[in-house]
Amino acid sequence: MNVIWITSDSFRQDHIGAYGNKRIRTPSLDSLSAKSIRFDKHYAAGFPTMPTRADHFTGRWTMSFMGWSPLPPEVTTLPEILSEKGIHTAAVVDTPFYLRDGMNYDRGFKSFFMNAGQEGSGAKKLKDGRHESQDIRAAWRYESDYNAPQTFIKAAQWLERHYKENFFLYIDTWDPHEPWDAPAYYTEHYHPGYDGEIIEPIYGHWQDVHGFTEERLKKAHAAYCGEITMVDTWLGYLLKRVENMGLMDKTAVIFTSDHGFYFGEHGGLFGKMVYEIGSDGKYPTLDDWDKQGEDGIWSYSPLFEEIIKIPLLIHIPGQSSGNYDQLTSAVDVMPTVLEIMGCEPPAYIQGQSLLPKISDPSLDGREFVISSIPFANPGDPVRSVDNFLRMLKVSTVTTVTSGNFSLLYSPDAGESKLFDLSADPEQQHNIVADRKDVAEKLHQILIKFMQDTDVAEYLLKPRSELRI
Repeated sequence: MNVIWITSDSFRQDHIGAYGNKRIRTPSLDSLSAKSIRFDKHYAAGFPTMPTRADHFTGRWTMSFMGWSPLPPEVTTLPEILSEKGIHTAAVVDTPFYLRDGMNYDRGFKSFFMNAGQEGSGAKKLKDGRHESQDIRAAWRYESDYNAPQTFIKAAQWLERHYKENFFLYIDTWDPHEPWDAPAYYTEHYHPGYDGEIIEPIYGHWQDVHGFTEERLKKAHAAYCGEITMVDTWLGYLLKRVENMGLMDKTAVIFTSDHGFYFGEHGGLFGKMVYEIGSDGKYPTLDDWDKQGEDGIWSYSPLFEEIIKIPLLIHIPGQSSGNYDQLTSAVDVMPTVLEIMGCEPPAYIQGQSLLPKISDPSLDGREFVISSIPFANPGDPVRSVDNFLRMLKVSTVTTVTSGNFSLLYSPDAGESKLFDLSADPEQQHNIVADRKDVAEKLHQILIKFMQDTDVAEYLLKPRSELRI
């Protein structure tokens, strides 16, 4: 059995038709879902971009022993295991951090293709202040020139040459990550009369930024939805090519993401983390903090459902379609791939293969899932979002999801929040004071998890108490 694994960055689960969204156009994903198992309670583990890729490639809770960093030499990756079995492992990616600054996320792939151009959001700047991808983006003339289309086109071209082999093909497109600049006709589906403005997210509460309006927030969301539909269009192109090559009866297809995005939820959050904003209405820099000189300081950044509940569709030829409505984690996808391809998952893998649940959706899921920025303490410099070093002003938030409850745990007094997802799926009513018993139970799950995954004592100790 071959496997094609597709990751699309920042893709909210609730923005897919198959997950119940009646407004956003995702016909290709809806069609894939109709012949797949749809995982309804699938959660991110490490957060954001590269920590999730580390979880995906290793099947381990990497938040416990590494941050946004190169893969340690002692860690074995999925493509390394498959390559040793004689499987042709290939990756076509445009997420811009796989190789930059010593990152080694091409490890184990026999064929690796990096499609440049996504850096235009400001993730990498040249000395003259220009983004290194500006010339690439300036040359775009047609939709097929854009990053997501190019990534799917190159993946299809690779398949043309290798479709008769036993293969694992990994595809990673950064869209619908910002900048949200799909061809205007996509955004016009969601914002008639769209004027083409490209709006960068606030990474905070939009009301805190002078001059920013709710109308601009809606425009940004429409452009995000436009990128979702563009990604869906070219995913459909790839799957049609797979069908034309006669591969659908011998190829499993996986679609997932790393995290979602806030568009005004929870008091106006717009982004996926929160920058500190000073009393002057400006973002302070690390230079203001300790003279280290990078831009921005991370403030309290909660991980609500919009961020951590992510899509997962798995199509396996010969398996019945349906849905699985119990807890699963991003770390579970890697061992699932191994089992689909006839490889026994090594004992050190912490994920649980989903193959039994695909065969029998009545099987129990996980007791709990953990979603977190890699563990760090206030004052620690961390690389998150775009590979830049920034300081933590406050503790990172870790979300523990178990049963119907979600605990957004912070070591800082008064910052932890508890929600009953069955009664309050939009997480509007914090019940941590009323259900301290539940909060304490979930906190103890977190402590045991940290102990079991050998988190360093200096990180574990500040999290030993629930300070409501």
